[in-house]
Amino acid sequence: MEQRTHRLASERLIGRPLRIEPGYAEVELLTTEEMAVDDYGLVHGGFTFGLADYAAMLAVNEPTVVLGKAEVKFIKPVKVGEKLIARAEIKEDLGRERVVEAEVFNERNEKVFEGTFHCYVLEKHVLG
Repeated sequence: MEQRTHRLASERLIGRPLRIEPGYAEVELLTTEEMAVDDYGLVHGGFTFGLADYAAMLAVNEPTVVLGKAEVKFIKPVKVGEKLIARAEIKEDLGRERVVEAEVFNERNEKVFEGTFHCYVLEKHVLG
């Protein structure tokens, strides 16, 4: 399926789409040194969140989709060099609102993050 939203998103910062299907998306992110917050190589949670958010946007895949609210849980730490995969699926279609469940896994298939994203499809672009 063609990507219809967030086409200019940075693969380096929030990931690279692997699969886009109606109501479902998978996105991959390779974590890098610039994402670290300390000498241990802990990746800032904002990158994990951004990956999950991007996957949620692609699951909706409407040009004017925006995030309104998210309820998330960081389950395990992420270390520089890990490859993450986000999987997102629409669980409820409430017209303009779509409730999307997203999960992020590391390369050992351990869940590191989960969340519910309330996405809204606007009539026109939020900045337009």
